[in-house]
Amino acid sequence: MKAPKASYVVAADVLGGWRDDLLTGKAPVLYPAGAGELAQIEIGPGRVVLLGGPPGTGKTALAGQLVFDALRMTPDLRAVVCNVEMPPDVQLDRQLARLSGVDLDLIHKRQLGAVHADRVDRAFATLEPLAERLAFCKAPFDLANTAAVADDFGAAWITLDYIQRIRPPGTQADRRGSVDATMVWLRQFADAGYAVLVVSAVGRGRDKNGKSTYAADALGLASFKESGELEYGADDCYLLAPDKEPGAVTAWHLKSRYGAQRDLKLIFDGAHQRFTPTEPDTSTPPADAGRLRSALTALWNRTPAAPDNDGGTE
Repeated sequence: MKAPKASYVVAADVLGGWRDDLLTGKAPVLYPAGAGELAQIEIGPGRVVLLGGPPGTGKTALAGQLVFDALRMTPDLRAVVCNVEMPPDVQLDRQLARLSGVDLDLIHKRQLGAVHADRVDRAFATLEPLAERLAFCKAPFDLANTAAVADDFGAAWITLDYIQRIRPPGTQADRRGSVDATMVWLRQFADAGYAVLVVSAVGRGRDKNGKSTYAADALGLASFKESGELEYGADDCYLLAPDKEPGAVTAWHLKSRYGAQRDLKLIFDGAHQRFTPTEPDTSTPPADAGRLRSALTALWNRTPAAPDNDGGTE
């Protein structure tokens, strides 16, 4: 049997270009997508960011907010959104609620009146300039169509919501195999220069009594449905978990390939589909904060994949 041809690169061949990048201060390209805590989320060419959370924590809302604000903050950015559950008008309803401050329920039911006119007009003034730089995928909701849309539209950013229902090319034995294959393809998208934001459903964890729950202390990296290649293939992984205070959400930063893990303290306003950062906490962190971080990271690294429970999405 003929031995395979060796494939490698000598460090000396890489050293010169790497040193020049380092010493000239050439930073990686990142697309800012928010202010305060949200500015810490690093999305850019070559990166895959994974975002998950239990139903009602707002993962779809956060993904939408990030892409719209990225378009606002980078005038030449073009983006594609593949959302398997929400048609474009429903996604736009959410952005109108966020930008106008008018309740989503009123917008959805088309019950706007004169009292809302000024706020709606200002929101449209923000949305309209972005419309030419954003495309929504139509069926089929699979990777082949998404790639074709991104190429045809000239997009640099791709959002997939949610990954468990977006099919990769080829035939896989089960849904977990499909998700693993999808992540392999998304790594190739990233290698080709796309910024990729992936929304994932999560499975329930088990509390100390063995009860199935979405409680924050029962979730970890293995909570991502069909967990496996998801966490290994992503550069950054965030898991939204509700806090004790109403509306308070922590985005646990459970993996960071390029830097420190930095949890995000946020407030989710469901009526307006809006995330806002909380004020920075300059007080001394509780004594058990480090232990909680270590426990969550350990869960990601060693816990078997979560069972296929009813994760759902927003």
